[in-house]
Amino acid sequence: MKVFVGLSGGVDSAVTAALLKEQGADVTGVFIKGWYPPGMPCTWADDRRDAMRVAAHLQIPFLTLDASKEYKEGVIDYLLSEYRAGRTPNPDIMCNREVKFGAFHAFAKGEGATHIGTGHYAQTRDGRLFRGADEGKDQSYFLWAVPKEALEDTLFPLGGMHKEEVRRLAARYNLPNATKKDSQGVCFLGSISVDVFLRAEMRPEAGKAIGVNGAEVGTHDGSVLYTLGERIALHNAGPGPWYVVSKDLKANTVTVSHGRPVVGPSGSISLTDTNWFNAVPDGEVEAQYRYHGPRILGALANDEFTPRDPLPEPIASGQSLVLYRNNECVGGGIIAA
Repeated sequence: MKVFVGLSGGVDSAVTAALLKEQGADVTGVFIKGWYPPGMPCTWADDRRDAMRVAAHLQIPFLTLDASKEYKEGVIDYLLSEYRAGRTPNPDIMCNREVKFGAFHAFAKGEGATHIGTGHYAQTRDGRLFRGADEGKDQSYFLWAVPKEALEDTLFPLGGMHKEEVRRLAARYNLPNATKKDSQGVCFLGSISVDVFLRAEMRPEAGKAIGVNGAEVGTHDGSVLYTLGERIALHNAGPGPWYVVSKDLKANTVTVSHGRPVVGPSGSISLTDTNWFNAVPDGEVEAQYRYHGPRILGALANDEFTPRDPLPEPIASGQSLVLYRNNECVGGGIIAA
């Protein structure tokens, strides 16, 4: 078994490589270089150095894959276009589809690898995708759009583990990054927040914040920055918290409420860009419309999901609706306008 492991410089991918080597696989570590905002601080060089140190410690070959083109076109451009359209994107999902299980998978297969390995907390059995054993770390939500052929070639050694066990293994293997903290940033931005990136790219203008009664309650930094249901900070406004109920990009206004808005669906939720790992899962399913969000029961038919009960929070076009049956991720789609 010849496995190319995506080494990010973090602990999870390092333990993944160590486990696979211990199991007898012919392992090569690969650092995936992405696209990084010019003029902004980025830790990619430090992360690559950490990945190289892991490879040297494990005595495995080390390669660097330049996936900047795939990052820019498949993730960055997607993110900006979705915000400009007033939708709610999920760049981590596109990062997985276009880069980790797109460009990286193709590169590995082209170099003769039989499999790729990643540090995702998810599990596969017979080409089917399941939640990770650690409910707090489960990342199957972010993998719904991965091509089935790439999923079948992927190994997830950490899927049956909890984070504490992974940390213990890192110490046992004496990995040079064993005590490194987990990354909290978005997949492609590292330590840079999405808000900082959007402000630099879009240069938004301040606008009026309108209460649900129609009266002006303050000002905001730019309607293009916000997503439905998000808690935001207003200027010249009374005490919060303030949550986005709706927004008008043309008028640059945001309608807000004091409490988190509860919006039940008016009928079914239409999905676009669907991806099903096996047969189309018509019938009752469990759905999530954000990472670690509430699990909603409902029925799927013809790429339309009908919740059994009103949703506990608003949904927005552009979000991913990911569907499960008995902890198996059967696929998902993008919520249509």
